[in-house]
Amino acid sequence: MKPQPKRENAATAPEQGVWSKLIIELGPLLVFFAANAVAGIYAGTAAFMVATLVSLAAARIRHQKVPVMLLVSGAIVLVFGGLTLYLRDDTFIKLKPTIVYAMFACLLTAGLMLKKPLLELLFGSAFTLTEEGWRKLTVRWIFFFVAMAIVNELVWRNVSTDTWVSFKVFGFLPLTFLFALAQVPLLQRHGLPKHDAAE
Repeated sequence: MKPQPKRENAATAPEQGVWSKLIIELGPLLVFFAANAVAGIYAGTAAFMVATLVSLAAARIRHQKVPVMLLVSGAIVLVFGGLTLYLRDDTFIKLKPTIVYAMFACLLTAGLMLKKPLLELLFGSAFTLTEEGWRKLTVRWIFFFVAMAIVNELVWRNVSTDTWVSFKVFGFLPLTFLFALAQVPLLQRHGLPKHDAAE
């Protein structure tokens, strides 16, 4: 009768890991939104920077490593957030998503040209695909990141700061989730059985 709790713990461990990663990644954005709503963009930016540092530390402590994308995004938050506060110009924090998306698109494009699919390095432990599958998935993410960079430019240049902050939190995230969900059929078509991947 005693092994039963162990099976329950094993079953819930992956779910707990997913939730902790979600909180680590979304926490800073929610803090940014709340602080901006209460005290404005500069207070929001400062809170965003602090929350980003906390999330990076939490990722390191909880999962023994910091995801590359989270690390890159966090570094840019700190740099552009610092410029925003130092120069009292919110243009820098608004440019941050554009820079991040453009950087990811460029990195993926470079990997594709060098025949080194970077997505495989990032997500290879989560699922395995054929070479064609990784290539197609990489091309799709490149177009997505370029589109998101353009969208960010259009939004922050044409709406109020509060509207941009709301869109950053409640627009970009759902769009990213829906795009990732739309890739499931591709993953299923080009997925490799586990024994083939091991070979």
